[in-house]
Amino acid sequence: MSAVLNDTDDLLRATELHAHYGQSHVLQGVSLRIARGEAVGLLGRNGMGKTTFIRTLLGQIRATGGRVSMTGKDMTGQPPERIVRLGIGYVPEGRGVFPNLSVRENLVMAARAGTRGQRDWTFERVLETFPRLAERLDHGGGQLSGGEQQMMAIGRALMTNPDLMILDEATEGLAPLVVAEIWRVIGLVRASGIASLVVDRNFKKVLAHTDRCVVLEKGRVVLEGPSAELAADEAALHRYLGV
Repeated sequence: MSAVLNDTDDLLRATELHAHYGQSHVLQGVSLRIARGEAVGLLGRNGMGKTTFIRTLLGQIRATGGRVSMTGKDMTGQPPERIVRLGIGYVPEGRGVFPNLSVRENLVMAARAGTRGQRDWTFERVLETFPRLAERLDHGGGQLSGGEQQMMAIGRALMTNPDLMILDEATEGLAPLVVAEIWRVIGLVRASGIASLVVDRNFKKVLAHTDRCVVLEKGRVVLEGPSAELAADEAALHRYLGV
């Protein structure tokens, strides 16, 4: 297991996080930390609370208990626009593109310096990373294929020059060639020193592209540890992921 860090040493820390949908207690005391530059996977069967956890981190769902902090700053209960300004780039499930804006507009509207003034990810660098987008700059977001929309969603998040990228179901419903391209870029993001929280149904790919993984079952953390160790624990993977 990784060493426990102090709150101020973590980039992001969620402590005993609870969330409800009406009377349904979806998150039941979930704790997770991400150090600067660390890649963390979030695994679990469908309906176990992964997306709810991400949306609660980002303030889209109000936590009913617990605390969320970014670089030691309490962001529990803050509005989403304030939370992401603390250095989070978000690629949501469903991509969240603006269909009536062009590819160029979808990307440029997100451009800003990071929390330390960094501008490593420019419009030009995003197009170099995703050459297909460069060929479609004047197309509307709604005219793109699902794979192209996902590339644009990742590029848009990178143009905020984040300290942390959150990718929720990064490759869902995409063709195999596009899936390979998305994982290549996730690897580039990791190598660049940007921290990441990755959710995807392909647990083998998540384990291969992360330092640590956390597994949720019914809104609780049931397994966590170094990704390489979890990848070798077939019994635990079968128990909690059904594989």
